[in-house]
Amino acid sequence: MQRIATIGAKTVIVVALVLSLAGQVFFVPLLAAEAVRELPAAEGLRWPGIIGCWAIILCAQLALVCMWRLLSMVARQRIFDRRAFRVVDVMTGSAIGATALFAIAFAILMAANAMPPVVGIFLIMGFFGAAGIGLLLVVMRGLLAKATALETEMAEVV
Repeated sequence: MQRIATIGAKTVIVVALVLSLAGQVFFVPLLAAEAVRELPAAEGLRWPGIIGCWAIILCAQLALVCMWRLLSMVARQRIFDRRAFRVVDVMTGSAIGATALFAIAFAILMAANAMPPVVGIFLIMGFFGAAGIGLLLVVMRGLLAKATALETEMAEVV
């Protein structure tokens, strides 16, 4: 059952990576052009907005690659390895980075008076979603540390 779940999770990761790449290449520039068409005063924010969106998507892609790595470690029964901590730390940093980028985008758009309500809602949801994931990862890292210590202790007993 674990093997099927791992394969399923890796399939979801591949689909998410492909969709996020399509979003970066096609949809973000298209949405930026549409936003400028609706609000011509925001023309100066087009490229900073595109780059900011790309950076947020890159944070998500990095987290997905790290999830793949953790799933591979689980499949090889190596999750209680010190390398797992680095992978979780990268994921946590990615979540923190995305949280900061959402906050920065919100502040810039508010200051420029160029934020449609739907974008504001998206940015707020993104901020709290990324912050929640980051906090969850901190808790999960603590559980991983405790489980690793217990596994090491059990290995010494046996």
